[in-house]
Amino acid sequence: MNDYPQQEFHSDVDGRADAQSAGEYDDAAGYYVAGEPVADTKAPRDVPIAERWNQRKFDARLVNPANRRKLSIIIVGTGLAGASAAATLGEAGYNVKSFCYQDSPRRAHSIAAQGGINAAKNYKEDGDSAYRLFYDTVKGGDYRSREDNVYRLAEVSVNIIDQCVAQGVPFAREYGGLLDNRSFGGVQVSRTFYARGQTGQQLLLGAYQALERQVHAGTVETFTRHEMLELVVVDGKARGIIARDMVTGEIETHLADVVVLASGGFGNVFYLSTNAMGCNVTASWRAHRKGAYMANPCYTQIHPTCIPVSGSHQSKLTLMSESLRNDGRIWVPKKQSDCTKDPREIPEEDRDYYLERIYPSYGNLVPRDIASRAAKYVCDEGRGVGPEVDGVRRGVYLDFNDAISRMGLEGIKEKYDNLFDMYKRITGEDPYQVPMRIYPAVHYVMGGLWVDYDLESSIPGLFVTGEANFSDHGANRLGASALMQGLADGYFVLPHTIRDYLAGGPFEKISEDHPAVVEARQAVESRIDHFMNNNGTRSVDSYHRELGNIMWEYCGMERTEDGLKKAIDLIRTLKDDFYRNVKVLGTADGLNQSLEKAGRVADFFELGELMCIDALNRRESCGGHFRAESQTEDGEALRHDDRYAYVAAWEFAGDGELPILHKEDLVYTAIEMKQRSYK
Repeated sequence: MNDYPQQEFHSDVDGRADAQSAGEYDDAAGYYVAGEPVADTKAPRDVPIAERWNQRKFDARLVNPANRRKLSIIIVGTGLAGASAAATLGEAGYNVKSFCYQDSPRRAHSIAAQGGINAAKNYKEDGDSAYRLFYDTVKGGDYRSREDNVYRLAEVSVNIIDQCVAQGVPFAREYGGLLDNRSFGGVQVSRTFYARGQTGQQLLLGAYQALERQVHAGTVETFTRHEMLELVVVDGKARGIIARDMVTGEIETHLADVVVLASGGFGNVFYLSTNAMGCNVTASWRAHRKGAYMANPCYTQIHPTCIPVSGSHQSKLTLMSESLRNDGRIWVPKKQSDCTKDPREIPEEDRDYYLERIYPSYGNLVPRDIASRAAKYVCDEGRGVGPEVDGVRRGVYLDFNDAISRMGLEGIKEKYDNLFDMYKRITGEDPYQVPMRIYPAVHYVMGGLWVDYDLESSIPGLFVTGEANFSDHGANRLGASALMQGLADGYFVLPHTIRDYLAGGPFEKISEDHPAVVEARQAVESRIDHFMNNNGTRSVDSYHRELGNIMWEYCGMERTEDGLKKAIDLIRTLKDDFYRNVKVLGTADGLNQSLEKAGRVADFFELGELMCIDALNRRESCGGHFRAESQTEDGEALRHDDRYAYVAAWEFAGDGELPILHKEDLVYTAIEMKQRSYK
């Protein structure tokens, strides 16, 4: 535990700050401008929470089948949220264009979600329900999510499994043929459906097949190896995108009646993360610069179960599924002198199973943010294991010896063999013989573009689904909920809410020579010209790595006022140097990964600065956002609900201008806000 003094804030045991002292202090003063409050007006608040989704579906206007054929939709991203939305909207009869920067929709990053997908089916008869899933999600997110959206997510979760089974997704089954379940962090029931350690891949194949069925039917047109570089906004409404063909270099204009962003998260702002190297923020950030609010960008999830950093040569990190925490026990040596020993030689009495010791009710299945900080603390104490990197051992053991004794070697192989094989290929160590070594790493972002209950952003006609929006996870995402949200949004939410907007059609046809379209295209071309003609000396990757180091050091697992202010200054200085001194090799009229990276890193600079400002503004600890100035005596996160029970929705005010903060108050009617406890 870090012994930071409690400064400026004085809190009582239930986490509510002293109002007088709180009102006198604003860490982020001078870094932003206060704007008008924002509110979600789409959720029907005049009915109980369990009836709101059905009421909204009934209230939403309809579009008859003949008129659907006259309406067009652009969807950016083909992960679970994007592919399921494109398939469903195509099947409904709309004209859909689907874009991805990969060479195939089935290579979207959703395939990397290994562990499982939540659904409140209660197959284990262990007390689960839609309300319990709702409660666990809000609590796991440290009471910083919008309850209407979360309840709907829990409610439709049961439909997702039926949909995927019908598509042939090979979920694990029990001996009698029924679908099997396992537990994930932050819950005490078994509600996670899984397909060994490749659940995301299998779910994406199901959505991909549904998508390709509509491609064959002629309702969906796919554009692979295309990257969205700008949003087209006409008369205040989203009407299309400017994209670059990544193979030919051609800049293309695509127009439609509505645009859907399903472009994933932005964890790669940290450079080292579990995200695929291509994951970026450009689609969302271009929309943000055109008026879409960016909500809670400081909420970053650090996943506790990743293969530790092995050296400065790495460009990404590997996630080991959280499902491993069902059977693996996490520990470190009690004595620093044992950290260099073979773990098999350390007797049981000299091992510290610290999660089981500190959190006896949940043990190794505490939420990700808590498990991550606990691992950091024991390593900071000098009890980390594995090789030293920069003079520090950053690793803890994930030990399956007890599980192998209980279930047998074949039982473990049946559940986890592909994960164990992957670990062995990467590390050269056999986890059946020697405990795995794990350490936290950047994984998922809970922040994203602000949306209302209909998943519509602050730009009319721009809808945002999956990890690209902020709406469902608060300050921390529970394990196995990313796949749930992606498919819920694409299959069961967006198709109902987008029709209310499309019912306002037919819309005025926009031509490519419209001034707003020309301006958007010229902005893309000018940006590319700058990078290609900038005669600098440094590579894009070198800037990205340096930015990532700043973000991890000052806006990573733990943040402080001084550190965040230092990070903002460092980012601004590095950004200025980037535009003066970056060198992009090759040409713009063909495949050029250096050019692709340059645009993405440029957006990461602006995003990184906003993340630090958002973290500076929120002088509390909640979920994945841990301010060292705000913690309990035993090092747990300490919220301040009287000041920060709101969504921070940031508006872009222009280059060189301070961002504008709009607050959406979080009001809970179906759940009580209280300090989290997993002990």
